[in-house]
Amino acid sequence: MKVDLNADLGESFGHYRLGLDEEVMKYITSANVATGWHAGDPIVMRRTVRLAKKNGVAVGAHPGYPDLLGFGRRYMKLSPEEARNYVLYQIGALYAFVRAENLELQHVKPHGALYNALVKEEELARAVIEGMADFDERLIFVTLSGSRAAEVAEEMGVRVAHEVFADRAYNPDGTLVLRSKPGAVIHDKEEIAERVISMVKDGGVEAINGEWVELKVDTICVHGDNPKAVEITSVVRKALEGEGVKVVPMKEIVR
Repeated sequence: MKVDLNADLGESFGHYRLGLDEEVMKYITSANVATGWHAGDPIVMRRTVRLAKKNGVAVGAHPGYPDLLGFGRRYMKLSPEEARNYVLYQIGALYAFVRAENLELQHVKPHGALYNALVKEEELARAVIEGMADFDERLIFVTLSGSRAAEVAEEMGVRVAHEVFADRAYNPDGTLVLRSKPGAVIHDKEEIAERVISMVKDGGVEAINGEWVELKVDTICVHGDNPKAVEITSVVRKALEGEGVKVVPMKEIVR
């Protein structure tokens, strides 16, 4: 049994420092690197790519809405043409640094409000996937496990990594509980580890109302901006390996 462990990194900007990238990178197998629109800048992007290279971590683009002030967590209405080109532009920006470090780009994972929107809006999902495929149709599209966005990508012949979240609560329909609601983010590391093992080995997890939610798991996200990110990521990886689960980059899982 194999699974990928990913984190959203490279989200510092200018003089502002966010996340514990150097420590978190030691425990993950795939890094979603911010591409400059919701967070990140050219210096941070190259530094993060170099850090991934040093740790043998696969690199993916983490494009979002053009919303630096809102950290990409505010919804924006985009036309399909805008969405397609916004994503293509951001992938290209990160790829310049990936290429400079003689690495390959593994995947694309939309960020924040864009990630949540394309789970619900099929036209938007199709446009985002088209933007990714315009760059390289071999890239892996990372999206919420079991979502319509995942189905759309598969219908389009794109490789998909079904993603689950270690530290987020789930609704009965498999969507994430909004961050603004109580209990949306889980902080106890032991509880997080137990939920991750349930997802991987039992194929699902208990929703916020107690119902069972079935989940397909290719990759697990641990948020790098959590104050306890290093501790949580370390505990999650140790728990997985303790259960005999191999933690590998998603390119070794998604064929």
